[in-house]
Amino acid sequence: MTQRRKIHRFHLDGSGTEYPVRFKEDVIAAEEPLEIRLGGRSFAVTMRTPGDDFDLVAGFLVSEGVIRDASELVSLRFCAGGPDEAQTFNVVDTQLRPDVPLPETMRHVYTSSSCGICGTESIEAVRKTLHDDPSADPLKVPVDALAALPDKLREAQAVFDKTGGVHAAGLFRLGDGEPELLCLREDVGRHNAVDKVVGWALRQGLLPLRGTVLQVSGRASFELVQKAALAGIPVLSAVSAPSSLAIDLAVETGLTLAGFSRGHSLNVYAGRDRLERPWAVTEGLLPAGAGQEN
Repeated sequence: MTQRRKIHRFHLDGSGTEYPVRFKEDVIAAEEPLEIRLGGRSFAVTMRTPGDDFDLVAGFLVSEGVIRDASELVSLRFCAGGPDEAQTFNVVDTQLRPDVPLPETMRHVYTSSSCGICGTESIEAVRKTLHDDPSADPLKVPVDALAALPDKLREAQAVFDKTGGVHAAGLFRLGDGEPELLCLREDVGRHNAVDKVVGWALRQGLLPLRGTVLQVSGRASFELVQKAALAGIPVLSAVSAPSSLAIDLAVETGLTLAGFSRGHSLNVYAGRDRLERPWAVTEGLLPAGAGQEN
């Protein structure tokens, strides 16, 4: 999940320093293409951080509306790109249950690490049909417990500690005690991190993820709300801002959406009724600049 690269470090006095051999490398988050095939046919190529690739593919297929249950996924295997090509572990071939229909259109495009829906042909194709209704989930979440999740997520980000260059998604279950971290995944693409979490849950037979909270390290985009809703997750919390379309989709699907969650405060953009307010927390205007980020 990491690589090493030679660097030149410049100090504040403007001098350039080239370190001796033993100090010349920096740890960098790896980014490589992953081709996803369905029954030998190319379906999509996404840029990702290698690691947990089978979870990523499984979650991606859930997000694309191809599968919804672990029984529909027969096998996942790495294969070479072609007959004469070496094994690079950058191609995963997926076998689906025979009665699972293949998508009518194959994306045949690169999906960058910053965009998980760049290859879809229309906004109508993005609004997938939900198999589960997040609005029907009876989960209630204490707002102080929700606000504590970014710190819990950060404590578990091992790759970020090494590189400072990856996003994270963590799936939590909130009980009477400390929040329980069920799964954490890291990736250069925030959508990939979420797909890896959803794929893990699918392969564990846990979908739909009722009664859970998804905490992400970056902003809450439309695609992340969509992925959470498709997985049956009723609450999505982000460290940074949501987009307008993300809020619209959260309202439409009955998902609770929080942003700017920083431990001491958070903004709720949809699904306020699901949050329980402890006596120690008061509602009102945030301090100046608390809801803004560069």
